[in-house]
Amino acid sequence: MRAVLRSVAARHGTPSYVYFLNGVLQRIRNVRSAFGGRFDISFAVKSNPNVQLLRRIAGEVETLDVSSIGEVDRGLMCGCEARRMTFSGPAKRVAELRRAVELGCGEIVCESAWEIEKLDEISREFGRKTNFLIRINPSRTPRHFGVNMAGKPSQFGIDEEDLPPVLDTIGQQEGLSFEGFHIYSGTNCIQESAIAENFGIFIELFTRFSDAHGLQPRKLIFGSGFGIPYHDGQNQLDLAELAAAINPMIDEMRNHPRLSDARCVLEMGRYLVGPEGYFLTTVINEKRSRGTEIRMCDAGFNTHLAACGMLGTVIRRPWQISKLNASGAEKEQPYLLCGPLCTTIDILASNIELPELRRGDVLAIGSSGAYGVTSSPVRFISHPEPREILVAGSQTAPEIIDITECGASLPNRKDVQTDGRV
Repeated sequence: MRAVLRSVAARHGTPSYVYFLNGVLQRIRNVRSAFGGRFDISFAVKSNPNVQLLRRIAGEVETLDVSSIGEVDRGLMCGCEARRMTFSGPAKRVAELRRAVELGCGEIVCESAWEIEKLDEISREFGRKTNFLIRINPSRTPRHFGVNMAGKPSQFGIDEEDLPPVLDTIGQQEGLSFEGFHIYSGTNCIQESAIAENFGIFIELFTRFSDAHGLQPRKLIFGSGFGIPYHDGQNQLDLAELAAAINPMIDEMRNHPRLSDARCVLEMGRYLVGPEGYFLTTVINEKRSRGTEIRMCDAGFNTHLAACGMLGTVIRRPWQISKLNASGAEKEQPYLLCGPLCTTIDILASNIELPELRRGDVLAIGSSGAYGVTSSPVRFISHPEPREILVAGSQTAPEIIDITECGASLPNRKDVQTDGRV
């Protein structure tokens, strides 16, 4: 792997993101195997929307989770039919809903009573029946999740306590077909017991609301929240242990007549692509300032916001960073790693122990396959945008493919920049 990364740096330069395709596909297979076919898999496009990578992932999962018409367009570009997409997101524009109905997206996840009403109105205009799911915002989520969205005011979903009157209207919408429920209440958890407890909460809510309102869901989306280790000392999730706790819960749920035929779906992104990506940056300058060894790199929060601790991190800790050309015999010492931006907050790592660093050394930041280039303000101060490189093929004969896109995202469609009045 290190040899491949060195080759990428030499051939394509830095900053660069490098994605190992075989690793991503193997993680998908591992999830399927662990849960024994109990779940379909939905890939969250937001975690890595590169079209070339997406094209290869889409054929391995049942559905894509998209959160904008731009992501719908990306799914279509990678060859995925609209009927295999689930459209979620808290602030869908009217024009986006209209376009999703027109395209025939598989399901639209409604996150408010107003959205249900508007979607019904649009569907009737098209003379169609649109499948929709209701996102529930639970009253609680266990501890140990990186971000907890339950039990507090949230733009995501309908609060558990406010849901009954909304469900009382199910079946009254002529343009809609109720497909089921969606819950995503916590992210990036690496504790198996907490994830299992959270799934138990999901099942209790699915069961309670189906029983109370006479509903027969056809689909239940479990926002997985499966996390990955970013920092030294963190453990990877044990899939076998996690499945041993969750599989009996799903089997028991299947005994309930209202939930017996529902398709269960794992919505996941970070867990599948994150560990299989690396970010490469080069040391541009070096200095010593007031007793601190500082190394300035060609990348910072403009190219990797998350690694700089600016994507929901409360306490900044250095990610797993290695020197690609380290000999193994070099003495380690503490460094302050900075990016190229004209601001003091552009820090990749503080007091991180690394082998001796000199100008031209290339650093690799692990766990960078998710929420990288498109989650970063790449146009800030107009430094070069990072390249994206896909590594496919065998370990002995890897195929290195430049999959860099022009700009961090596709151009916005003109027709989704309004509230639907034009």
